[in-house]
Amino acid sequence: INLCLYRLSMPSSTMREMASAAHTRRRESPADQAWALLHRLMFSQRRRFLALAAELDLHPAQTGALMQMEPDTPVPMHELATLLHCDNSNVTGIVDRLEARGIVARRPDENDRRIKQIVLTPLGVEILGRARASMSAAPDAFKRLPLADQRALRDILRSAVGNMP
Repeated sequence: INLCLYRLSMPSSTMREMASAAHTRRRESPADQAWALLHRLMFSQRRRFLALAAELDLHPAQTGALMQMEPDTPVPMHELATLLHCDNSNVTGIVDRLEARGIVARRPDENDRRIKQIVLTPLGVEILGRARASMSAAPDAFKRLPLADQRALRDILRSAVGNMP
């Protein structure tokens, strides 16, 4: 989502040009071709993310922040900024708006009152559940694959994730 937030502001034509240029440069490597295809698939899903944000009546940045949280798990403001790959001051505005809607609340840290912890409210937990249910559903492109291909794709991606540092 963090990368998505940056890419959401980019025109589709720019993303297509970038993907095409990357694809042309890397044509020789099957790994690079697979990566370019995954990018294309993920970028095609940005409309889904934007529609979800609109349905929840949230800005995409607010939706992205919400998706980084867990029920009953406070998150320090600076950690949320790190997760979102943005400056602490940006997170303050995002959290201000979520708090105004009753989705999150700020709590002082038990050990250091200078640190503000962000917690989901009951409404926030409900909205997060709806958001995760929507975004965790496989894209139609995956659902249309034969079951054997779905399993092969899952296994290959699981192997790739297992090879991450």
